[in-house]
Amino acid sequence: MKKARKTLEKQKTALPPAPIREENITDTLRENYMPYSMSVIVSRASPEIDGFKPAHRKLLYTMYLMGLLDSARTKSANVVGATMKLNPHGDAAIYETMVRLTRGNGALLHPFVDSKGSFGRKYSKMAYAASRYTEVKLDPICNEIFSGIKADAVDMVDNYDGQLKEPVLLPTRFPNILVSPNTGIAVGLASSICSFNLREVCDTTIALIRDPNANLFETLKAPDFSTGGELIYDHAVMEEIYRTGRGSVKLRSKWRYLKDDACIEIYEIPYSTDVETIQEAIIKLVKDGKYKEISDVRDETDLSGLKLVIDLKHKTTDPARVMARLMKDTPLQTTFPCNFNVLIGGSPQLLGVREILEEWHAFRRECLKRELFHELSQKRDRLHLLQGLAKILLDIDRAIAIIRHTAEESLVIPNLMEGFDIDRIQAEYIAEIRLRHLNREYILKRTAETEDLEKAIADLEAILNSSRRQDTLIIKQLEEISKKYGIDRKTEILYDVDDSIDLTQEPEKEEFFHVTMTEQGYFKKIPRLSIRAADEQKLKDGDAVAFSAEVSTFAELLFFTDRAQVYKARLGDFDATKASALGDYIPGKLGFDEGEKVAWFLPVKEFTGQIFIAFENGKCVRFPLAVYQTKSNRKKLSPAFSDASPAVGFCHLQSGEVRDVFLQTYNGKSALFKSALVSEKATRTSAGIQAMAMKRGDRVRLMVAVEPGDTTYAKCRKIKLPTPGVIFNPIDPVENQTKLEF
Repeated sequence: MKKARKTLEKQKTALPPAPIREENITDTLRENYMPYSMSVIVSRASPEIDGFKPAHRKLLYTMYLMGLLDSARTKSANVVGATMKLNPHGDAAIYETMVRLTRGNGALLHPFVDSKGSFGRKYSKMAYAASRYTEVKLDPICNEIFSGIKADAVDMVDNYDGQLKEPVLLPTRFPNILVSPNTGIAVGLASSICSFNLREVCDTTIALIRDPNANLFETLKAPDFSTGGELIYDHAVMEEIYRTGRGSVKLRSKWRYLKDDACIEIYEIPYSTDVETIQEAIIKLVKDGKYKEISDVRDETDLSGLKLVIDLKHKTTDPARVMARLMKDTPLQTTFPCNFNVLIGGSPQLLGVREILEEWHAFRRECLKRELFHELSQKRDRLHLLQGLAKILLDIDRAIAIIRHTAEESLVIPNLMEGFDIDRIQAEYIAEIRLRHLNREYILKRTAETEDLEKAIADLEAILNSSRRQDTLIIKQLEEISKKYGIDRKTEILYDVDDSIDLTQEPEKEEFFHVTMTEQGYFKKIPRLSIRAADEQKLKDGDAVAFSAEVSTFAELLFFTDRAQVYKARLGDFDATKASALGDYIPGKLGFDEGEKVAWFLPVKEFTGQIFIAFENGKCVRFPLAVYQTKSNRKKLSPAFSDASPAVGFCHLQSGEVRDVFLQTYNGKSALFKSALVSEKATRTSAGIQAMAMKRGDRVRLMVAVEPGDTTYAKCRKIKLPTPGVIFNPIDPVENQTKLEF
């Protein structure tokens, strides 16, 4: 208790305030932020000349140490756990790194990890299986990645806790930096390296070794990606990428048309997108009414590969034109940005293709020289031992006698050195030979190697002293790798793209349909040729036709509701039907709010003229119809007009048109005035002006926009606006006008 009390007292004791030190912000950034930035650039995001980031290198080297180059697969979880000895990050990050390197994922042209299980796919957002279910081992091409690593080809450094050694770089025998794609974003520096075909890269490297001024385009045609697709070739852009390391290449999908099924199959897509993103983009365009030729889009990808199917409504539709438009509107055609930032000696540099291959050549030559020197050292050591062994060939009995008559074990080596004039290393080698091997036959066999070793040593020394012979070895290795692992291009190059197809939306042929709208919200689109005078419209009990007219397929349909909202649609959104059918229920078809009903319907081909609306409170408003015209294909406008009072009547006035407007209240009071007397407002939410003075409790129940030549209301007393209208009893009151007039 006393201890706890003392601890609490210490915690309550106020700490002295930290000293305030003035410092230049630039100095703070230089001392703190810059080291962090360089750490991210060097240790995480950017690849080095061997084509690997640190995370890739640590993972592959761990698998190499586990013996997974020539053995059976092991669980991915085992590899992830072992990799944490070199890469102290979370297992999820390590496993995600492994997934990208696997054959199953398909992100690389030449995967480094042979896999079994579900590793997702590069062209899909499909999730990969957990590491406890999948199995991996190193792919055979890793023989070319680790060749020479035991021969001191590269420097080895301590891991993060000093318990293990790991390579600074991997001694890749081919320019993996251009074969495996790499992207990464560091602090203020991004790297994006596209992949090239292995055969083309090897051929280009050989050509540059033989002639530093060789034309790259003769052997290195263009980037090649594991997901295939087509590359739209632009020589000027490609030349810029090869020269500066910056630029973008255009990629697009491959497709085929199945005439019998009237569908398009997309089977290869650009490397930088996925099938789900493409599908969502196409579906959105179809919903927005921009692609009326398409009836369905579905993903049929299976074990055989990618397949995105687009169903066309009619077999007469031109699939080439549909796909040409989709290439412009969706990720079916994208770009891959190239930004060849590579770490050279720990320093980030933006290099062109020629410079990258030159840097790799210098790196590979250094690795080869270290391998050759390591081999030379071993052969020299072996020759030195055999030269000592050859000396005892002259007198084996003497060697045995020296060992036999030496009283102390520690004097055996010095006595042999003195007796045969050899050094300590040779004497120790001779002393370790078994007694059964101290015969003339064994010694002659061993010393017979001397001549071959001397020739090999001389040859190695000659190679080390000749850059030309070193390049010859590098070329030979590249030729072997190209022959053994090379594959055909996956991305097809399009040199001449046919742009003759007009990609602007083809104007539809204008058609007219007989359209009806009922008071209860049922809509019918009836072909003119199929409607007959004898046909009776099928209606629900108590329903009646509120609108009936011929409407063009170019018209937009505006549905005004009792909640002061407008829903927009096109005539093409509705299927043609017969008069004997009920039709589409608009609140359900367009997704009205619960309880919302259609108050007025207006088909519009051109957004000209004005909308005139009367409200229960006696106010009226007039504003341009153009306020409902939108460029974003919005399906719902809210609020569409003032909701201060319920609307009782609507009218579309053509440009310059003036009508008599008749209002009547529930108490039987009426008024008649010119629509032009209601001043035009600019906004659709305006509450309008008071057109008719209302007594307490009374409300306008009816508005009639009198058609020109209609004398029904001729005897009514007219009023002038904007002064509130005079309330009067009409001589001929309107009968049975309880419903809204369309």
